[in-house]
Amino acid sequence: MKSEILSLLRKRQDYVSGQELCERFGVSRTAVWKAVGQLKREGYRIEAVQNRGYLLVEEQEFFGQNELESRMDTAWAGHPVSYYDEIGSTNQQAKLDAEHGAGHGALVVADMQTAGRGRRGRAWSSPPGTNVYFTLILKPQLDPDKASMLTPVMGMAVAEGIRRTCGLEARIKWPNDIVVNGKKVCGILAEMSLEQGYIHYLVIGVGINTGLQKFAGELEETACCLEGECGKKVSRAELLVNVMHAFEEVYERFMESGNLSGLRERYDRLLVNKGREVRVLDPRGEYRGVAQGVNDLGELLVEKADGSVAAVYAGEVSVRGIYGYV
Repeated sequence: MKSEILSLLRKRQDYVSGQELCERFGVSRTAVWKAVGQLKREGYRIEAVQNRGYLLVEEQEFFGQNELESRMDTAWAGHPVSYYDEIGSTNQQAKLDAEHGAGHGALVVADMQTAGRGRRGRAWSSPPGTNVYFTLILKPQLDPDKASMLTPVMGMAVAEGIRRTCGLEARIKWPNDIVVNGKKVCGILAEMSLEQGYIHYLVIGVGINTGLQKFAGELEETACCLEGECGKKVSRAELLVNVMHAFEEVYERFMESGNLSGLRERYDRLLVNKGREVRVLDPRGEYRGVAQGVNDLGELLVEKADGSVAAVYAGEVSVRGIYGYV
């Protein structure tokens, strides 16, 4: 009930009587008073005035179970939310949850990860109180060989969520990074479980550098954070909800055809590699070419010097810029 009260107070932006809260949630005045008291102890500033009711005062940044539940007004993405102050990995927890029956759209969120991972097993720094770490559980009716296309679907959603939240024009560095002003601000990692030839579940993990922070070593040249780029405070809860809204819209468009045919033009507009010379680090031999966009399967189309076009599959290779990260 606490999250429902919080949601109502935030939307109303005025006093809400105790009687209305009692009738809305079918509880006693004492139950309302206790719930409001718990929210106050969690740090929310709620005024209680006799004969007027309760008012949520302009609040500081909160990021937790009640905050996320009270804001998550999506149709299905992000329901339910499971929030952790500290966790090993949101992807690992999401896989456990999916194995134990968590449904399509369930969301695992953490303030801190102790064993965060990126692509190819790379460590992902996950300090507390700073960034957004989440994993979305999906159980799509989709052929397994099409599952890799959900990474660009999430990429488009993250870019759109960033734009809606802080106005930055985020771009996609194929296949799974989001960049702002040429530096990485987000990584995406999708993992899948197959059962008798169909997708049992798929989890998509996302880490977004949000709060002000310093990056050490080579990351100083290649990484950035949203607050550093937009010059203002960014609500992690608002950002996460905006990404979920965008994901629902892009995912539904994707599922109409089961491929990226209806999203290619949109994706290519976001593709920071497009029209640029890239190095394709293929185990069979590195080569260079100009990125031309993606095909319906999400493969990167690279035009080689001889005019031939290679379709690059994300699972096999990495792509690097010639003169830097992008």
